[in-house]
Amino acid sequence: MEQSLQLQTRIDQAKESPLFYKVFALVGAGMMLDAADVYMASAINSTMISAKFATLTQGSFFLSAGFLGLFIGSLVAAFLGDFYGRRRAYQLNLLLFGVFTLLGSLAPNIYILIGLRLVAAIGLGAEAVTGYAVINEFAPVKSRGKWSGAMAVIANLGAPVGLLLSTFLIAPFGWRAMFITIGIFAILLWIARRHFPESPRWLITQGRTAEAATIIHQLERNGSYESSSTTDNVASSQISKTRGLFVGIVAVSAALVCQYTFTSWAPTLLVRQGINIVHSIGFSALMMVGAPCGALLGGLLVDRIGRKWTITPSFLLVAILGLFYAHQSTASGTVITGFLLTMMMYVLIASILSVYVSELFETSFRFRGVGYANAVGKLLSTLTPYLVALILITFNPSFIFYIIAAVAVFAALVVGLFGPETKQRVIH
Repeated sequence: MEQSLQLQTRIDQAKESPLFYKVFALVGAGMMLDAADVYMASAINSTMISAKFATLTQGSFFLSAGFLGLFIGSLVAAFLGDFYGRRRAYQLNLLLFGVFTLLGSLAPNIYILIGLRLVAAIGLGAEAVTGYAVINEFAPVKSRGKWSGAMAVIANLGAPVGLLLSTFLIAPFGWRAMFITIGIFAILLWIARRHFPESPRWLITQGRTAEAATIIHQLERNGSYESSSTTDNVASSQISKTRGLFVGIVAVSAALVCQYTFTSWAPTLLVRQGINIVHSIGFSALMMVGAPCGALLGGLLVDRIGRKWTITPSFLLVAILGLFYAHQSTASGTVITGFLLTMMMYVLIASILSVYVSELFETSFRFRGVGYANAVGKLLSTLTPYLVALILITFNPSFIFYIIAAVAVFAALVVGLFGPETKQRVIH
C-alpha cells in the first residue's frame, strides 16, 4: 500500500514529459475524429434526405444507429478499460470504426448503411470513454484541468472541421466521400497508436507496480512539481459511487442531449426554414466555430473558478440562449445566436466530459463510472432523433429548443445542489 501511494504521488507531481505529450497527441487525434464523425453524420443525414436516398424517418434511424452504437461501445469500453486495461480498450475500436465507415461508402441503400453505421459507432464509442479518462490519469494533478480542457479544445476542432469538410466534399463528390475520408483517417490513426502506453494508475490498482514504475520514470523525465496541501489528504476527498454516478449521469446526459439535439439537426432545421442544403451546412459550420471557442473557455474556467461554478451557470445560459435561438427570424441573428449557444454547449462538454466526470470516480471504477454516464447519455441521444422527427412533423421546430432549455435547467439544479467540487482533487 505504501509503495502504491508513493507511485500515485509521483504521477500526481510529474511534470509534463515527452511521453505525456505523445499520449496527449494520440488521444487528441482520436477525440477530434469522434467529434468530426458526429457532424459528418449530421451533414450526411440532411444531404441524404434532400437527395431522396432516405426519408425523414429513415434519417432518424440513421442518426439513432450511430447513437446506439456509441451507447454499446461506451459499455464495452467501460468494462474492458477497468478489468483488462486502458490500452486494450483502445486497440480495436478505431480499426472497427475505420473499416465499417469505409464500407458505409459502398452501401447500396439506407438500410444497409444504417447497419454499417451501427457497427462503426460501436468501435467509436470507446473513444469518448477512454480518451478523457486517460488524459486525467496521465496529467499532473496541478494542471489536470488545463490539460483536460486543452483536450476538449482539440477534440472539438472536429466540429467545424467536420462541417467544413462536408461543405467542400459533399457538393462536388457526394456524401459517400465523407465516409471514405473519415474511414481512411481512422485506420491511419489506428496504425499510429499501436504502441500506446498503459495507464500507470491502472497498473497500480492491479498490483503491477514494477510496470507502473517504469512508465512513471518516463513521465518524470522533466522533473516533478512541488507537493501542495491539495495532495496531502486523499481519504477526505473520496466521493461515493452512488453520488458520483447520479451527478455524472445527469450532467453528461444533459450535455450530450442538448448538444446532439442541436448540432445533429441544425442543417435539417435550417432546410425546414427554407435555406438550401449547401447554405444550411455553411451556416452550421459558422455556428460550430463556437465549439473550440467554448471548449477553450471551459478549459480556462475549470481551474480558475472551479468545476461547479463553470458547469451550473453554463447550463442556465444554454437554456436562455436556446429560447433566444428559437425566436430568430434573420440569417445573421440565427448564426450569431447559434454561435453563442454552441459555445456554451461546448463549455459544458469541456468541463463535464473532459474534466468533471472522470474526477468523480476512483481509478478502479473510473472507466465504468465514466462509461455508465456516457452510455446513459448516448442512449437518451439515441431516442431524441425520434422525438425531434415527431416535433418536425407535428409541431413548430422551435419547440425543440424549449425541450433543450428544460433539460439544461434540470441539470443545473442537480450539479448545483448535489455535485461535489473536484478542483485539484487527488484521484486514486
